[in-house]
Amino acid sequence: MATIRDRDYLLDRAGVIFKVIGDVHPGTHFLGYVKYYPDARGDRLLFGRTYRQNSVVSKAFGILADRPECYLYSPTVGCVITGVPREDIATHYSCRQTLATLHQTPGLLATTPVGKDLLAVIDWIAAAGAMDVIGVTGSFLVGACNARSDIDLVCYGPRGYEAAQALFAERTLIRPYEGETLTRLYLRRAKYMVGGSFDALMRQEARKLQGLTAGAGAHINCEPLRADGDKTFAGVVAKEVGAISVLARITDHSEGLVTPALYGIEVDTVTESTVDEPSVFARRITHLRSYLGAYTGAFRTGDVVYLSGRLVHIQGPGAHDGFGIELTPWSAAESFLANLTR
Repeated sequence: MATIRDRDYLLDRAGVIFKVIGDVHPGTHFLGYVKYYPDARGDRLLFGRTYRQNSVVSKAFGILADRPECYLYSPTVGCVITGVPREDIATHYSCRQTLATLHQTPGLLATTPVGKDLLAVIDWIAAAGAMDVIGVTGSFLVGACNARSDIDLVCYGPRGYEAAQALFAERTLIRPYEGETLTRLYLRRAKYMVGGSFDALMRQEARKLQGLTAGAGAHINCEPLRADGDKTFAGVVAKEVGAISVLARITDHSEGLVTPALYGIEVDTVTESTVDEPSVFARRITHLRSYLGAYTGAFRTGDVVYLSGRLVHIQGPGAHDGFGIELTPWSAAESFLANLTR
């Protein structure tokens, strides 16, 4: 059985498909959220049943309300999250193995224009010798794609990142967002606009691996993940103190180019906080940790960003012990944000 990696999918015995989040998991569960689930109101057909897509992580709590065994506390993340019990896993969908399967059976992709675009991308990846460091996730991973689907790729480690950069520079396959298409990108990202301007958001988005396919004009992106065997967060324990919003300067982005992203930061101003004496914590906050792929690779050293997230104290191996701000998708109360301001 292939190693279960971040952004792989898991089908459980109840027919629910989970998207795996992170690479550090307890012995009982794989952490993740519900991506597809049986629902007559859905528009996807899987296993002869109608499925509904879920794109809001916190909604997984409600979807799993009758299955409390899928709720668990994660010391690594520092909060209650969702996950699939290991004994309930029926099928593992590997991003890398699926990419290889689609390359070997191109007929699976020939039915839609976006599928044909993905096939051309896969052919390029194979020719570049990068099949072992790039995978496909999203709807194409489980065959839930349709004519409106995006193409969601992942890449692993430094070599995968370099290959993905070369892929997204190949203009015969992928066009950048520019000119009138910037409005289309803005409409996709408008929910991230709090605390930032249109120009700053576009500058932030331009740093990511994303664009439009040359044929169908479908959105395509690639999320850089940590290399196989990466132990950055192994043994890390996070304790939530409260919630905090700040203006901060990025002091180190070297670990922020992959998911989960880890940025060094220096807080300039606290704008809101649920803890008393926030200034006491402000000077002790040294890093930003994000499980939200939207902020991977988005910032560079010297950037000033608006952050709204969980104030946590982190202990563990490495140089990032101490207080930090964490962005986690498992928040039903509010949306955690990180936006470039200048």
